[in-house]
Parts: sequence; structure tokens; C-alpha cells
Amino acid sequence: MSLHTTLRAMPTLLRVGFAEAVAYRAEMFIWVLSTTLPLVNMVLWMAVARTAPVGRFGQADFVGYFLATFVVRQLTSVWVAWVINWEVRQGTLAMRLLRPISPLWAYAAENVAGFPMRLLVAVPVMVLSVVLVGSKAVPQHAWQWGFFVLAVLGGWAITLLVNIAIGALSFFLGSSLKVMEVWLVLFFVCSGYMYPVELLPAGLRTLINWLPFRYQIGLPVELMTGAHDWREALVLLGAQWTWVALLGVLTVVLWKQGVKRFAAFGG
Repeated sequence: MSLHTTLRAMPTLLRVGFAEAVAYRAEMFIWVLSTTLPLVNMVLWMAVARTAPVGRFGQADFVGYFLATFVVRQLTSVWVAWVINWEVRQGTLAMRLLRPISPLWAYAAENVAGFPMRLLVAVPVMVLSVVLVGSKAVPQHAWQWGFFVLAVLGGWAITLLVNIAIGALSFFLGSSLKVMEVWLVLFFVCSGYMYPVELLPAGLRTLINWLPFRYQIGLPVELMTGAHDWREALVLLGAQWTWVALLGVLTVVLWKQGVKRFAAFGG
């Protein structure tokens, strides 16, 4: 399969993916309800900051941070690991492998096609954040918006690649959903999803900076709320996209080795 074939197929894949997102909009609504944990954390941390700020965070800052976390979560979520596990176990992956385009591109296109539906949720929450917190709830300058968009794309790419890599482990393990559960636990602890990473002790924060979790959620949220100047943001974006490159190589290697072990029978 060539790059030309992939580019020609991409509009069709996006149209089909969007049609599926619209058809299963009720399922998406239920999924959105399942990702409201940042709103719960927001209330808890507001209570903690009622008498005095926590670090640089007062009550309004926690409102801005966790509404931004909710928005970024909507834009960067991926569930491909579950899809791959199901398709490998059922043998339906064989249909994807017969198509003249890599399943990896197909998984990415199906996920991207759901972005318009996700924006329907994310944009009103961003507007609400501005109403409650003021203009500092969103980037103030053009370069901050540009860095924020790059960070969201990087966070989405890391999440997608990790999902595919863990999903590809099902070729070797039979099912890799337990591995995904372990990853999600680490994600909740280290990504900034439950609390701002900067509130952690310095040693633990340094360790987290070397791991990919913060770059899935924490960095886009920090850039949305103006936590870094452009030099710091550039360094962190460089670290984020380095992870994208490393995970990209790992994912392709795992997938190619895994597909060699795949076999499906019946009709």
C-alpha cells in the first residue's frame, strides 16, 4: 500500500467515521458522562483552596484548570485498544487486513472523524470557563493558541499510539486489556488529570517529566491556562513530540510483528 493510496482513501474513511460517530451519538453522550471526573475534582480542590491558595492555585484557578482538563480529555481520548482486542479475538481484523490501506491509518481516521462531535461538547465548556474565570481561562496570544493546538495534537497522537501498541500486544497475549488497565491507573496518577502536576513534590515531578503521561493531558491544559512562557512551552513541546516519534516506531514494530502471528478461520 502506497502513500498515494492512503491519501486517496482518507476522505472516504473520514466520511464513514463521521457517519458512525453521528449514528452512535447516544453512545458518545454516555461516554462524555463517564469522563466528568475533572468536574468532581474541581469541586474537591475548590473546597481545599477555600481558605488559602494551594501553590499558585486559588479557587478560580482550579475552576479554569479542571474545565480545561475536561476539554482536553474530550479532544484527546482514544479507545482503539479495546477495538483491536475485540477484532483480534473475533477474527474480524482479517477484513481490515484485506483492504489496500494499513489498519493503523484506518484506526486514526475513524478517531479523527469523531472530532466535530467532540467539539460540540468541548467548545461550550471552554466558553463556560471564560465566563466563570475570565479571559485567562484560554490562551491570550496567537503563539499560545498555536502551541496549545500542537500540544493537543501531540497528546492525541501519544494516546492513539499507546492504544495501538497495547492493542497489538493482544497478538501475543490473547488479550491486553489488563495491560491497558495498568496504563490507565498510571495515567490517572501521573498525567495531571486528577490534580496539577506542579503540586507534586519536586523529585516526583522530575520523574513524571520523563514519562509520557503528562504530555497526554497535563501539557495541553497548562498551555491552555497560560502556565508557561514560550521558552518553557517550546522545551515541553519538544519532549512531547519526541515521545510521539518514539511511540510511533514502537507501535509500528509491535504491529508488524503481531500481524505475523494473526490467523483467522471461517467465513
